[in-house]
Amino acid sequence: MKVTISEVNQHVGKEITIGAWLANKRSSGKIAFLQLRDGTGFIQAVVVKSDVAEDVFQTAKSITQETSLFVTGEVQEDSRSPFGYELLVTSIKIIHESVDYPITPKNHGTEFLMDHRHLWLRSRRQHAVMKIRNEIIRATYEFFNKNGFVKVDPPILTGSAPEGTTELFHTKYFDEDAYLSQSGQLYMEAAAMALGKVFSFGPTFRAEKSKTRRHLIEFWMIEPEMAFYEHEDSLEVQEQYVAYIVQSVLKNCSLELNRLERDTSKLEKIVAPFPRITYDDAIKLLHEKGFDDIQWGEDFGAPHETAIADHYDKPVFITHYPTKIKPFYMQPHPDRDDVVLCADLIAPEGYGEIIGGSERIHDFELMKKRIVEHQLPLDAYEWYLDISRYGSVPHSGFGLGLERTVAWISGVEHVRETIPFPRLLNRIYP
Repeated sequence: MKVTISEVNQHVGKEITIGAWLANKRSSGKIAFLQLRDGTGFIQAVVVKSDVAEDVFQTAKSITQETSLFVTGEVQEDSRSPFGYELLVTSIKIIHESVDYPITPKNHGTEFLMDHRHLWLRSRRQHAVMKIRNEIIRATYEFFNKNGFVKVDPPILTGSAPEGTTELFHTKYFDEDAYLSQSGQLYMEAAAMALGKVFSFGPTFRAEKSKTRRHLIEFWMIEPEMAFYEHEDSLEVQEQYVAYIVQSVLKNCSLELNRLERDTSKLEKIVAPFPRITYDDAIKLLHEKGFDDIQWGEDFGAPHETAIADHYDKPVFITHYPTKIKPFYMQPHPDRDDVVLCADLIAPEGYGEIIGGSERIHDFELMKKRIVEHQLPLDAYEWYLDISRYGSVPHSGFGLGLERTVAWISGVEHVRETIPFPRLLNRIYP
């Protein structure tokens, strides 16, 4: 019977066959230990010389790293294994022999590993990170489907810039200018006026020349938009969503978190509600902590976000940023012209901003004024103005960066490990 490694717990005491690759091995004179992987997990296969034919034992001793094979044996419980089971081998059939596999158990430099990313993904650590990423994606769909959201797919090729920045990848769309999307938000606002509560999940692109551990050129965003939701309503959805995905990872990825040596006690604290601090108070807090370089009206950098986050043991909302450092579409504070109804959610442990969100402007004249003030072409935004022109309502939304969230939850230092094939400032291979 062919089964996957993830299914062996259903076959204790039975003989099964696994299609796998050899991740590693070790042997003593009369016993060989094969570390097998099949994509669903890792398991140790034990080959005892006295229990198998001579050719089987010789195969076990000579087999090379990443050779593909079918391994048949009896499933046994093993309390010493993190997985809880092992395979007592009776036979081995080689499918394809791997010769001179370049990523060996020794240490390799980052550039070497990045050049071999297509193979590095096979390692235990990268496998664990990808499984956690997958669980976050699964839990995302589950959360929004449970809460009445409709999945909508905004275009990747656009004719304008949602953020109004110059950090865009330009291309020609036949005889017109076009750009790779840096956010689906404006389209999601239009969708919210049709469907009420919507969310998108897709790739976004930023031509930002940054080399920090928090930045990618191509990354994935989850972007919900909600009709009739004001700023405070949106914050509640954000904290419920983040808490939901963290608890889902804790529940369903304990093996992977353990493999990454993640301190899960910190994740167990991630339950709603989250603390909040205004931008004004955040500036005061930073000054108290000795950050005299930051002045009111300036955006926070990574050191500032980390210092603020270190004040809490949960993600923290920084709310009501100055109008002049935020995009044109954010709703002004009802009592202050100099700040807007927005919030960034800062992850603990130095991982920085994982969510940016706001209430959106729903007054037609104000939206038109903001577009002009930001020196954006009115004709390119005529369709977007229709949202506030025809039956406008208060509405809010946010965007969560998947890779930063994966990095935080899994505890890895650099976002390049949180996406299968990262695109960095100086890397588009493989």
